[in-house]
Amino acid sequence: MATVASIKVCDPVSVPLGVLEELQQLRAQFAQLRQENERLRQDNERLQRELGQARADLEQARRQGKRQAAPFSKGPPKLRPQRPGRKPGPRHGRHGHRLPPSPDAVAEVLEAPLPDTCPGCGGPVQETGVAPQYQTEIPRRPLTRRFDVHVGRCRGCGRRLQGRHPLQTSDALGAAAAQVGPDAQAAVVALNKTFGLSHVKVAQVFQALFDIRLTRGASAQIVSRAAHRLEPADQEVCQEIKASGRLTPDETGWRVGGRPAWLHAWVGERATCYAIEEQRRADALEAVIGRDWAGTMTHDGFSSYDRFTAAEHQQCLGHVLRRVRELAAQATGGAVHYPRRLIALFTEAIHLRNRHLRGEVTAQELSAARPRFDERLERLARPAREVPAYETLSEHLWKHLDEWFTFVEHPEVEPTNWEAEQAIRPAVVNRKVWGGNRTWAGARAQEVLMSVLGTCRRAGRSGLEFVSQTLRAFGNPLLPRPVLLTPR
Repeated sequence: MATVASIKVCDPVSVPLGVLEELQQLRAQFAQLRQENERLRQDNERLQRELGQARADLEQARRQGKRQAAPFSKGPPKLRPQRPGRKPGPRHGRHGHRLPPSPDAVAEVLEAPLPDTCPGCGGPVQETGVAPQYQTEIPRRPLTRRFDVHVGRCRGCGRRLQGRHPLQTSDALGAAAAQVGPDAQAAVVALNKTFGLSHVKVAQVFQALFDIRLTRGASAQIVSRAAHRLEPADQEVCQEIKASGRLTPDETGWRVGGRPAWLHAWVGERATCYAIEEQRRADALEAVIGRDWAGTMTHDGFSSYDRFTAAEHQQCLGHVLRRVRELAAQATGGAVHYPRRLIALFTEAIHLRNRHLRGEVTAQELSAARPRFDERLERLARPAREVPAYETLSEHLWKHLDEWFTFVEHPEVEPTNWEAEQAIRPAVVNRKVWGGNRTWAGARAQEVLMSVLGTCRRAGRSGLEFVSQTLRAFGNPLLPRPVLLTPR
């Protein structure tokens, strides 16, 4: 049977009219099939490219997931990065320099005399003045104290008694008489829990910098003992979290004894509290603040926080904006309108709040804008979407319809949970060093010490000094226990 392309009409007059019409229809169908085939070929090439890109992204994600110790990566370097250093112009800023210490802080005065003769020509030298120069140095020689502990017995009841100096951290004598001082113990805690050094590296730092011999086990015992003595301060932190009018919780993965766990962080108005639990649920937070807590809570879309029905919620706009921008980057044609409208809506609300914080918009104008934002979001979230990802996002927006613009009505509330993410970030960096905790006792010490040190940092206090004071006051009736937070 001859194909349509091979049919040749030599004499149109000799061909019947019906055959000619059928031939023209076949030619039109053939042209249409060729166009359809070309379109399918182009679609196939596009899908092959997208599949290849998706496979490459999946492989990169798998590799990054296996390289947990690798530094953070934000992609290839920029072709034209900004010039490092200070910005030119009138807002250049002042040049920082080390201020000279007070005369009382100078421990020793050393002379730097002139040479007898000029090293250039050999002529005599005449002194014209003396200029001071200051140098601050670390102590390389450890300070060793000896306490002559007076021991006695009560004449009335026969009870054994011994003296206690304010700088002592323990009453142990005999085989345990050689100890590490309170400042050194506080430094061990800070190096391990704040700066993320393992116990082996902590011992190496003490040996290299201060000539103090310390074992890995001794470092771990110091941390455990400090956490036990700081438990009253941790209770202060929990009480402050419960009394806070605003909370920002977040959580991240953790490891305890090689098994999966979760590290929870809760940032209040004056305190930062941490907890390590086996599950991601908000049970730990409920145990601290109670289910009837009635403040304002800024968090991501984790549904476990919905149990606090008495609280006023603010869904994190940072999370939903990242999600919407990813959808906008993948959208084509008319599908880009929905994510772009959401991005414009959320960013407009954030900019309006920022203008209020700069004094450009009054509190009444800001509060009056919330109904308009809620109405615009309701119109965007209500219609059903043909794209499955859009429909899932719309359901999420609709479920928490009253929780997206709380920060517009209450500008003191943050629109994102960045405070909790910043509180978790140091722990995530430390997790890359030593992976988590080996035991649940170590996890309990971890959360206590992180809570105390994080609250000190938030309150503008020295965590090193507070830990040292607490170690000295523990078991010493002559010293009061230091208070972490002043009463409200």
